[in-house]
Amino acid sequence: MDAAPVVETIGLTKRYRGKLALDGVDLSVGSGEIFGLLGPNGAGKTTAVKLLLGLVRASSGQARLLGVPAGEPEARRHVGYLPELFRYPRWLTGREVLRLHARLAGLEVRDWDEMVAAALATADLAERADDRVATYSKGMQQRLGLAVALLGNPRLVILDEPTTALDPLGRHELRGIVRGLRERGTSVLLNSHQLSEVEQVCDRVAILDHGKVLAVGSLNELLSPGGVRIRATGVGVEALQSFGEVNVDGPWLLVRDLEEQRIPELVEAVIGAGGRVYGVEMLQPSLEERFRAIVGSP
Repeated sequence: MDAAPVVETIGLTKRYRGKLALDGVDLSVGSGEIFGLLGPNGAGKTTAVKLLLGLVRASSGQARLLGVPAGEPEARRHVGYLPELFRYPRWLTGREVLRLHARLAGLEVRDWDEMVAAALATADLAERADDRVATYSKGMQQRLGLAVALLGNPRLVILDEPTTALDPLGRHELRGIVRGLRERGTSVLLNSHQLSEVEQVCDRVAILDHGKVLAVGSLNELLSPGGVRIRATGVGVEALQSFGEVNVDGPWLLVRDLEEQRIPELVEAVIGAGGRVYGVEMLQPSLEERFRAIVGSP
């Protein structure tokens, strides 16, 4: 990734009538990285996006997009944005919607046809490009919004709850599009409360709650091993007590919070106690389990 971050916030804070919506957020997104903002409703995710796009002003702190202070027109010149809620004129065709937005974005007229065709193809709308928006399903309208966000080959694409109106097939297609953006060096900031979507596409994740960043890192960093389970016979729980808490689950023995490098030692202990080993599996918490533990959900 490039040395200079595509998105950078330092102590970013926002208050609404005295209520703290965002509280000293520090984030950094690199070039070609898919970065997820994850949190429950009201966590501050949308506020962070609005601050980055200059739709609202920060109470304190700093935010920069592509090296330019957020809020300045130049900061948004190479940024594509798909809001959570949007509506396009129902009487326009998909192609006309894209041409309208190309005009609003100040893109070169001579490039419109090529840019529009590329965005339609990426969003899998080429065959319906000249149909009116009124004939589009919710999923197709969502893909049209994505096509708008991709106009002009932006360096950064911000997606706010992009899978809201998509069925399972549509979500699968969107994941493919997002991964394709990463392959061509485009950075993606994905704002979502859908843990499964974040888990499948993001390189790094920040978990927000009550305006604060509670955790940030790669999925491997956030989903630290939860232990190991070993299928063995001829050995009792007492022989493994030195490795930590041990529980019995049918033919398996579960050892919590065991570091991966100690697994060979565990196997040796089972064999040394006269047992026979038939299988060993690492235990890793899901992102949902880790998320619930971090935000304190019941």
